[in-house]
Amino acid sequence: MLVTVDTGGTKTLVASFSEDGVLGEQIKFATPQDSSEYVTLLRQTLVETYGDQTVEAIVVALPGIIKEGVAIWCNNLKWKNFDAASALKGVLGDAPVLIENDANLAGLAETRALHTIPPLSVYVTVSTGIGTGITTNGRINPSLRYSEGGRALVEFDGIVREWESFASGRVIYETYGKYARDITSKRTWNQIADRISRGFLVLIPILQPDIIIIGGSIGTYFEKYAAQLKNILKEKLPAHIPVPKIVQAQHPEQAVIYGCYYYALDSLADTSA
Repeated sequence: MLVTVDTGGTKTLVASFSEDGVLGEQIKFATPQDSSEYVTLLRQTLVETYGDQTVEAIVVALPGIIKEGVAIWCNNLKWKNFDAASALKGVLGDAPVLIENDANLAGLAETRALHTIPPLSVYVTVSTGIGTGITTNGRINPSLRYSEGGRALVEFDGIVREWESFASGRVIYETYGKYARDITSKRTWNQIADRISRGFLVLIPILQPDIIIIGGSIGTYFEKYAAQLKNILKEKLPAHIPVPKIVQAQHPEQAVIYGCYYYALDSLADTSA
């Protein structure tokens, strides 16, 4: 059995998988804002749910920069230098505890779900913030795993600012006074497409991905702005840089836990190789 944990800014999802990918029981709880309270609650949940079962690996997704099991910075939770790997070590016996960025894991899952795995894919989640996951040949790119595309500095409204500061789901709600599900104005969706395009106009020339996958709460409404987004990119990118294929995430709500599953399989395979 593999155990996966998707830690979000407001809620945490714990789920198990069989090694052939069958999703088991799912448990949700509100994410404590204090990291020590989070550890206590998560350890309790894991022991009570899986303590009497054989677990091969535990993968925990965190919404921040992760280096060697340490959350250097989780913006929405304000966790800094949180050694999650050490805090959870031994929670289920000898099962290794692996910590990774949530957008990287979501990108891994969405890339593996494609009919053909591309040489380079970029996953972008547009939700409370904006996160990016870069995958090469179906694996999280080791050299770009710390990238924070949402913090890229781009111009909007005459001011150079972070991409997520004007294009995230939270800001879209604050700007238009509506959740994405309630926006019906084509003009508003065209404006949202413009906001999203600003970051892509920075990322595409540098990475030149084969495909961009859009997830998160705004990704759910991809069809509302996709055509306008592609038109903007086609108009503004240099002629010699093609607009990559842009698609909607196939499993926006479960991409992270499936990414945890694939990451566990990859890590176990690498260990036994």
